[in-house]
Amino acid sequence: MSIPDRRATLDRTHGVLSIRHQCRLLGLSRSGVYRTPLPASDDDLTLMRRIDELFTAWPFLGSRRMARMLSEDGVTINRKRVQRLMRKMGIEALGPKPRTSKPAPGHRIYPYLLRGMTIDQPNQVWAADITYIPMGRGFLYLVAVIDWASRAVLSWRLSNTMDVSFCVDALEDALSRFGKPQIFNTDQGSQFTSMAFTGVLDRAGIQISMDGRGRWMDNVFIERLWRSLKHEDVYLKGYADGRELHEGLSDWIAFYNDRRLHQAHGYRTPMALWRGGIERRAVDMMDNAEEALPTCPPPQQQQQTDALAA
Repeated sequence: MSIPDRRATLDRTHGVLSIRHQCRLLGLSRSGVYRTPLPASDDDLTLMRRIDELFTAWPFLGSRRMARMLSEDGVTINRKRVQRLMRKMGIEALGPKPRTSKPAPGHRIYPYLLRGMTIDQPNQVWAADITYIPMGRGFLYLVAVIDWASRAVLSWRLSNTMDVSFCVDALEDALSRFGKPQIFNTDQGSQFTSMAFTGVLDRAGIQISMDGRGRWMDNVFIERLWRSLKHEDVYLKGYADGRELHEGLSDWIAFYNDRRLHQAHGYRTPMALWRGGIERRAVDMMDNAEEALPTCPPPQQQQQTDALAA
């Protein structure tokens, strides 16, 4: 499958919007627009795959400890190279850290809304995240939208860049197929804080929630999804290219949604739990409507009341 470069959506000859403003709206890095990135070398790809395996197993590893663990594998590498590769992969240690960076101008950071909240119904809370997927020659980025209560994967997209377009595609697909949640939770990545992404949520009337910086537990269920996906499929299959990867992910996500039993959910599948919850909510709404008190007494009761008054 050929995956287009999302930077093609940027109009360099636009008479009104500058490239700077277009980058801000699309969630693109200006450095990535002006400079054509060099392809990763075979050695870099091998290291990135190993870094991904280590990070998936221990997501608290920063560049310093990652370099040490790689050296224990017999790889001679310095910390700066590990930092460069981790930035390219879009990963960073999950843990508390100083707030040394700020979002791009115009990017609002929303409060975390899920603290202390009981989440037990489908379409109550959705979440999204991006992960790095290695292939035989190269790598792609995967974004997924999940329902928090059922853990069902509602939509997903692959891309060869980290811009916001493929995230918006996944979001709009999930909304068109599964309705809408009350709350949508993400991390503070530039893709999710961009106006292109938050604008879709605002227009749909969805509350926006964002994790505290470095608080990976705030979005724990999608982190578990990545671990299952990689250990049960990606690392075992070793996909050669984007076409193979897309077909393989389609099969695994269908298996995950409709056949993979979850012990925490009484050995029900995510999509069975999602559908059952939606049906239950529909029945509950009908029951509530039938039990609602009338705004005026029925005719027979009104006649009895009139007779007593006389």
